[in-house]
Amino acid sequence: MKFCKKYQEYMQAQEKKLPGVGFKKLKKILKRCRRDLQIQKGLEGVVDIPTCPHHCQVCDGTFFPSLLKEMSEIVGCFNERAQKLLDLHLASGVRKYYIWFKGKLQGNHVALIQEGKDLVTYAMINATAIRKILKKYDKVHYSKQGQAFKSQAQSMHMEILQSPWLCELMAFHINLRESKAKSRKAPALFDGCSLTFNDGKPSLSCELFDSVKLDIDLTCSICLDTVFDPVSLTCGHIFCYMCACSAASVTIVDGLKIAEPKEKCPLCREAGVYEGAVHLEELNILLSRSCHEYWEQRLQTERTERIRQAKEHWESQCRAFMGV
Repeated sequence: MKFCKKYQEYMQAQEKKLPGVGFKKLKKILKRCRRDLQIQKGLEGVVDIPTCPHHCQVCDGTFFPSLLKEMSEIVGCFNERAQKLLDLHLASGVRKYYIWFKGKLQGNHVALIQEGKDLVTYAMINATAIRKILKKYDKVHYSKQGQAFKSQAQSMHMEILQSPWLCELMAFHINLRESKAKSRKAPALFDGCSLTFNDGKPSLSCELFDSVKLDIDLTCSICLDTVFDPVSLTCGHIFCYMCACSAASVTIVDGLKIAEPKEKCPLCREAGVYEGAVHLEELNILLSRSCHEYWEQRLQTERTERIRQAKEHWESQCRAFMGV
């Protein structure tokens, strides 16, 4: 089955109407471009024409803006639904029962797991659709504008594979698969997500479709060790929380929320990426289980450092209060 038909059937099968890529519409635009190119080649008697006739007013005027709008809606929908689901899973005590009751799920973990699986599938199939349509754009136009647009979308945080909530959902599935492995009543989870180790370095991987495989390196590029108490900056890069605070020139006590907008990501050098950082709680649980000995050692080291910074913070506050 061709991907276009597969994608259309998938989107139509969703119970709730979800934002998607106008794959069929954009393919029609590109088909018209290809037809115009062929006509132009025939009229001018040449083999290669680098652009559509008249600079392709159809594409230049509507193609990329339309796709960017759709990508924004897809990412927004995915992030919102994933955040709600994970908040529900990680809630505890009275708050947990309140959220369960409000969501009318009544403790239905099977429904929770299915929702998580559906969200990962939604992210991966839309990432595939976007990649295919941009590849087709470049093929028709003999250009690299599609790749340039993809880079632009990534810098605007419109790339769904950059979403920290996708990383969290992957960890969520692995956590449930491991905790429910011995239970006969455990709902079936897809095998696409896994935590792997290469020379002792962990990474998350997910593969649902032949054309898209996602690998997330879980080594902090600052301390060069497995991320501890991981946070994802808005650019999509993951660091230890303490390392991120150090890079943002803030203390652990103050946190990343007060980081100056001028502070940049140590990897991509993008500014203003700290304020919206997301704590990866599910990933934290997964790594603490999978790297238990290392986790205990880091926990002791971090606890000592947190106490030291808290003491310095308190002393500076007292000096400021006393006008010293």
